[in-house]
Amino acid sequence: MEYFLHILVISGIYIILTLSLNLIVGFTGLPSLGHIAFAGVGAYVSSLLALNYGISPWIGLALGACVASIVGFIVGFVSIRLKGDYLALATFGLGVIIYAVSKNWVGLTRGPMGLPGIPGFTIIGFEIQPVWAYLMLVMVFVFFTTFIINRIVHSPFGRILKSIREDELASLSIGNDINKYKLIVFVIGAFFAGIAGSLYAHYITFIDPSSFTPMESIAVLLMVVFGGMGSVKGSFLGAAVLVIFPEMLRFLGMPGSFAAPLRQMIYGLLLIILMIKRPQGILGEYKF
Repeated sequence: MEYFLHILVISGIYIILTLSLNLIVGFTGLPSLGHIAFAGVGAYVSSLLALNYGISPWIGLALGACVASIVGFIVGFVSIRLKGDYLALATFGLGVIIYAVSKNWVGLTRGPMGLPGIPGFTIIGFEIQPVWAYLMLVMVFVFFTTFIINRIVHSPFGRILKSIREDELASLSIGNDINKYKLIVFVIGAFFAGIAGSLYAHYITFIDPSSFTPMESIAVLLMVVFGGMGSVKGSFLGAAVLVIFPEMLRFLGMPGSFAAPLRQMIYGLLLIILMIKRPQGILGEYKF
């Protein structure tokens, strides 16, 4: 039972990541391939503040999300005028840079040795330790993220995002400052990714660079594409299915050295099939 609850916790964290990326990719039409980097920034900032300065994980989560949004602003500001494949490559480069920094800046991040002993969240002096209690916490953040993303996409702001997705020139011709809106979307998406990264770090209590590799960005993108680009419900479906499905490999008795590469192969195969057969995803309304 505890293992099942653990999978639900991980699914909830990936739902937050998928929702935040879907806002960028699905609702605004910006190909972003480095989204896991924002989660990594949030995780490391929150963890380092707790370990080195004794700052509460709650404050660390907020600060980690804010730092991630600042990184999102920088990335957006630098790459906002790029389009299509060039924007995808620029954001993928971000993921590689953040991964390289976390791996090689040993004095700060301990590099490949990682950060062990990350403290968990506490409420009124009591640590949220049982898996079911942490699941409740993650569900609160999933609800909060879903509520905010829903309000955004169904607001006039959201309609402008969709107009940028459908036709940038047409949106620009009616007076929309499309670069400003793209920048805001990157900041919002990075903020929620930072929250997901912080939740992950304080749940697992250990992080290292392997938790935030560029391949993880591809996995999150696949969740968006599989569930449906431009669909909030699709984000739930994509994250839940693609987190739970690979876990079934554990019950086949495969060694870990084989199951991990097989998981990446399955992700890649699904992405190819979806792009050919149903580019908008199962519940999506938009395709590249």
